[in-house]
Amino acid sequence: MTLTYVYCVVASARPPGLDRAPRGLVGAGRVRLLDVARDLVAVVASVPSTRYGEAVINNKLSDLRWVSRAALAHEAVVEHFARAHAVLPMKLFTIFGDDERAGAHLRGEAQRLRAVARKVAGHHEWGVRVLLAPSVRPVATTEENGASGSSRSGAAYLTAKKVRRDASLERSSRARTTTSSLYTRLAKRARASRRRGSDGIAGASGLLLDAAFLVPRSRGAAFRALAMREARALAPQGYAVAVTGPWPPYTFVQD
Repeated sequence: MTLTYVYCVVASARPPGLDRAPRGLVGAGRVRLLDVARDLVAVVASVPSTRYGEAVINNKLSDLRWVSRAALAHEAVVEHFARAHAVLPMKLFTIFGDDERAGAHLRGEAQRLRAVARKVAGHHEWGVRVLLAPSVRPVATTEENGASGSSRSGAAYLTAKKVRRDASLERSSRARTTTSSLYTRLAKRARASRRRGSDGIAGASGLLLDAAFLVPRSRGAAFRALAMREARALAPQGYAVAVTGPWPPYTFVQD
């Protein structure tokens, strides 16, 4: 028994070409097109239920290597169509019982898909992550855990602990201000922007900001150049800025 796997939906006056399209998921059939509406087409493939049935996938989700391989194959197909007028990536493991069910579901979503397509058409997604260098991250000491407090007077110990706490709070405040300012400057060059779960306070990983920006394709080079200038300016202060892209608009199609 085969199922229908949906990689993405393409909004375009002309159907996209399939020449040199990646193979896609392991065990999947060749990538093909499924008509949704006059201006919408889904990029799909047939997959065996023995490999991609719901129960099988649920059992495999704990296997990070398997999920990672599937995600990379999924993304490769989506990125192949990234130059279309608008490409709307589907979530990993978007699967239907057959083409008829996939088509019916997507046709029911046609109005929403068109609205999203109008938003992301002619745009790419860029990612920006900011990390605090290990040398300036707040680190808990054995004294703060009470391991050596007995070797010092109580007052001296509490004073030292307060100094360290105040310094840590100051670093966190400065980091929030720095990353918020960076995010604002970059967002002004994008049509839309979104933080992805960071509150500007570095934990053990040092992550301060993880953000996505929807940028017109014609301004992609300028956006990257700006982000790289910001990265060079922040490096002496102990901040590492990573810029990735251009990508299909993964973050901006799930509204």
